[in-house]
Amino acid sequence: MSSESPFQITVPDDEIELLQRKLADTRFPDELDNAGWDYGVPLSDLKRLVEKWKGDYDWRAHERELNKLPMFTRDIEVEGFGVLNVHYVHKRSEVDGAIPLLFVHGWPGSIIEVTKILPLLTANEPGHPSFHVVAPSLPGFAWSQGASNRGFREKQYTELLNKLMLSLGYSEYVTQGGDWGRYLTRVLAFEHAPKHVKALHTNFARAGPISFWNNPIQYIKHLITPYSPRELQDSAIRKKFETVGHGYFVLQATRPQTLGHSLADSPVGLLAWIYDKLVQWTDSYPWTDEEILTWISIYWFSRAGPAASVRIYLELRGAASQSAAARKMPPIPVGVSFFPKEIGNSPKAFLRAESNVVFESEHAAGGHFAAYEKPEALVDDLRRMFGKGGPAAGVVPGHDGY
Repeated sequence: MSSESPFQITVPDDEIELLQRKLADTRFPDELDNAGWDYGVPLSDLKRLVEKWKGDYDWRAHERELNKLPMFTRDIEVEGFGVLNVHYVHKRSEVDGAIPLLFVHGWPGSIIEVTKILPLLTANEPGHPSFHVVAPSLPGFAWSQGASNRGFREKQYTELLNKLMLSLGYSEYVTQGGDWGRYLTRVLAFEHAPKHVKALHTNFARAGPISFWNNPIQYIKHLITPYSPRELQDSAIRKKFETVGHGYFVLQATRPQTLGHSLADSPVGLLAWIYDKLVQWTDSYPWTDEEILTWISIYWFSRAGPAASVRIYLELRGAASQSAAARKMPPIPVGVSFFPKEIGNSPKAFLRAESNVVFESEHAAGGHFAAYEKPEALVDDLRRMFGKGGPAAGVVPGHDGY
């Protein structure tokens, strides 16, 4: 395995010029009167963002800010797929005994999600545990090389993620993830716990329904225990999402390449496709136009192009994915943070039946992108889970965070 190389984002000038030409040639659709958000992204929103993107939005300024992150690349060999060049953020705490933590994003996320929690997690503050943080760009996202052949599934993702941590000297570590990050860290635990993966935390509180055959005690408890008001609210949000918000998933999981042609050629199409999720999946987060355009620009300027990222949906819905999802979690400590506008929260009984849940935290505000929307709240949960007196304190031998 090769050594790491320092990395800086340097988008070629001609790529920026191409983006400007495409924005200038935008042809907008019509819109029904008073359509609002019921039909999707409002035309007025899109026009405002496009004017900003081709006007005074300065990618170079945001590129400089992103380049303040400690970023690297490293070649990692994945069985059957050769060597992939992986992009990642890696910041070590000044605390020698800091806890190694792998942060895994999902779609439509990226390493931008770690920017707010990174200084908090790595801080040397009395009374709080500290973390060494590794946040990779998944293959095909941002500046990580994408797979060139079909079939890059759980086994390949977990092999790559674990090899990355081992290459950095972290033979034992904990994980945090939402969206696909939740799913991949769970599968990572299947494959590499308890030898390497010592605990898991997620802000995507999703689990399959309880079966009498795989957990009879929890199943009976679930039948006789009424849902809490919060769980009823979660259920309503989940059902609404499955009814009016799930179409993107079906498309990306069945025809990612068809969609990819549009995402790769039209920056406005890409903007609309992801902006819809940024608004609908958050808890009234006060997005600035600068934030939105930087989030989208990472996808537009990504190494493999915007189409590569959506293929994860098809690959992880295959037969191997279904069998992996049914596997029982090893008994490592699991922590769950519940944010009220998360699109997929399950009843607590489902999560407890599936995993060794030792930490739960309910929040009054926040949605799908917790690390970006509510960084202090998410970091506080991790500190309480892994800090002194916490249910996962000392789970990584020799790394108590202090």
